[in-house]
Amino acid sequence: MANANILIIEDNEDLCKTLAEFLRKKGNHVRTAFTGEHGLSILGQDIIDLVLLDIKLPDINGLQILESVKDKDPDILVIMITASTDARPAVDAMKKGAYDYLMKPFELDQLKLVVAKALETHNLKKEVTRLKTQHKESFPDNELYGEAESMRELKKMIKIVAGTPKTSVLIQGESGTGKELVANAVHNWSARGENSLVKINCSAIPENLLESELFGHEKGAFTDAKNMKKGIFEMAHNGTIFLDEISCMQMSIQPKFLRVLETQSFRRIGSVSDVQIDVRIIAATNRNLEDCVEQQLFREDLYYRLKVMVLNIPPLRDRQEDILPLVMLFIEHHNKEFGKSIKGITADATQKMLNYRWPGNVRELKNVVERAVILCEVNELQSEHLPLELLHGVSRIAISDAFADLSGDGDSLEAMERRHIEHILKKCEGNKSKTARTLSISRSTLREKMKNYGIA
Repeated sequence: MANANILIIEDNEDLCKTLAEFLRKKGNHVRTAFTGEHGLSILGQDIIDLVLLDIKLPDINGLQILESVKDKDPDILVIMITASTDARPAVDAMKKGAYDYLMKPFELDQLKLVVAKALETHNLKKEVTRLKTQHKESFPDNELYGEAESMRELKKMIKIVAGTPKTSVLIQGESGTGKELVANAVHNWSARGENSLVKINCSAIPENLLESELFGHEKGAFTDAKNMKKGIFEMAHNGTIFLDEISCMQMSIQPKFLRVLETQSFRRIGSVSDVQIDVRIIAATNRNLEDCVEQQLFREDLYYRLKVMVLNIPPLRDRQEDILPLVMLFIEHHNKEFGKSIKGITADATQKMLNYRWPGNVRELKNVVERAVILCEVNELQSEHLPLELLHGVSRIAISDAFADLSGDGDSLEAMERRHIEHILKKCEGNKSKTARTLSISRSTLREKMKNYGIA
């Protein structure tokens, strides 16, 4: 029953102080309030796991406070305290969502058992939420693989950074290099590894919703705010937040995000009180943030606040010695998935793999191997199982553009790529998911290219 945030709302000051001292000795963080109004004020400012609440208070009825607590955050557990021999108020409290109740006078051992049971329930709920949030697919997707010197150096840096659980981290690398896997490793190898790793893609959420996703909102803060909602900062308390594609965060949100980095506090939309948190921020980008600063798309002060520790992930083309071991890992993985028994890859197909530039990096390699395993009916992957771009040694977009109409925009690679994306978008009737699949790129990469090229 240690390390929990407990609030005691009890007008008997001597009893309140005795309970607080007892629970603090068990290793908990305890706040006290002698009135209901003070208790509600604390609930608006601090993250609370458990409330010990007297039913009879001098200013507000305990049942009203219980309703306010449950309305504000259903996850907070409440244990009612009553001096009445009539159990009906306590039963009413249980119907309104109280976890349990204690009848005065009670022994401290009795308190210990009830609180321990409540916190066990609370921790189980948190663990279920953490596992859902942090669900990982089977090996090798959840492993940061690589024996190249650059990857060994990266792993050393990850372990060093993991040992400083408050330091902000900026992960830089091309699309498909495994920035999320690096974030997983930093979190899992740190002292925060047993707590939540909450992830959000800044490019995937519209501007008008991102602030609510980050900071949460109070009930009634705006038209659709039917209930109080926790933001990711609150959900990640004592854990880690991973913000992917940080370069896409709107300028209007950046000052508020900077304040969280500097003060470890935030304010829900519609609230007048700050909430204190303890989180580590890991941000990732496949764009050069210095260029974004120069283009006034990213705040300079936020950039320097994020880049306390920078982890650069090398592209796959710069670590050729990892390509074949990764191919064999992916073959083994997909053999199990598709019920195949492929033993390896022919010399010709191997050479095609090594000659290719892999613009989509490890993600592209995995997709190519998956496709080849599906097509392969013999015991070795062969060149005929590889996609067209590998046979020619250039990217699919470049191959497709060879057949595109090149007139009107010059012959720069950027102009060719922009026209081809527009062409495929039109063919797919504006369906971005289908367009991304046709181009063999991720939906987020397509969104970023459309943004960079000004494609509506």
